[in-house]
Amino acid sequence: MNKIKYYFFLAIICIATLGCDTNNLADLNVSMPKRNWSYVNKVKASVEIKDHSKPHTVYFKLRHTADYRYSNIFVLLHVKAPGQKKITRRFEYKLAESDGQWLGSGSGNLFTYKLNMLTNYRFPANGVYEFEIEQNMRDNPLKEVSDAGITVSY
Repeated sequence: MNKIKYYFFLAIICIATLGCDTNNLADLNVSMPKRNWSYVNKVKASVEIKDHSKPHTVYFKLRHTADYRYSNIFVLLHVKAPGQKKITRRFEYKLAESDGQWLGSGSGNLFTYKLNMLTNYRFPANGVYEFEIEQNMRDNPLKEVSDAGITVSY
């Protein structure tokens, strides 16, 4: 009986350890009120970069309903480095095929995406960096967006 408890406990520890992603410096989602992403609803994260020599990856995360009107989305990424001016970069992401088939993974009426923004990016210096993501479509608010987020990992 003690062996069964031991192996059960060991299995739980292994699952918990394997399920953790310790490479994420930030991982957050912001729910949009009434599924409307307004220009003022920016996704914000502060990340402390301790080793700027390591390559980092920044992801944009998005969930929208099947009623989202467009096959793409434009977003702005604002990055403020310590003691520097804010830098802004615009991204366009394709969300659906020309036949209307969504490219994200679906769960019921919601479609989820994890999209690369910066890959193998080396920060210029150590310090705390401020990230902001905002929608940059013509519609304000952008309807049928459930939530948006950011992940910064190394």
